[in-house]
Amino acid sequence: MTTNEQSLTGERADILDLLGKHRFFLRYTAQGLTDEQASASPTVSELTVGGLIKHVSAVERHWAEFAQGKGATEPITEFTPEMIAARRDEFRITEGETLAGVLAEYEKVAAATDELVRTLDLDTAYELPAAPWQPPGVFWSVRRVFLHIAAETAQHAGHADIIREAIDGQKTMG
Repeated sequence: MTTNEQSLTGERADILDLLGKHRFFLRYTAQGLTDEQASASPTVSELTVGGLIKHVSAVERHWAEFAQGKGATEPITEFTPEMIAARRDEFRITEGETLAGVLAEYEKVAAATDELVRTLDLDTAYELPAAPWQPPGVFWSVRRVFLHIAAETAQHAGHADIIREAIDGQKTMG
């Protein structure tokens, strides 16, 4: 029996369920939208449904790398114009991208993260890189990383739901 075929119980099953639930709500907000609608920002915010899905995918990928002991170890001391531009593009569907492509990439990222939930030692901890909002010497367990991914997804699913309601009145719940 492979890891993917094993029936998980307990904490790992709970984490997978939590991630799955919030990912579903985020993806649901995009159901039936055109690329134009997915790129629309009908509220006072610049956020879009497609951009939020793209952002959550990038954030999940980043944290999954961190959970494996990979990723940036250098402190962030300043934001260059290139970093700012890349961050802005992370929140929108850019030329040549489609909602279908963004959703497909999100599915790949989610599947890879789910495999990590099944296999990584949840008690392993890594130091967070120092940043203006984070002092040095703070460690996060792999468990906390997965819970952070779920929280980030839930937060942005709520944002996407408000945007979707402004587009055509559809609500995720209610």
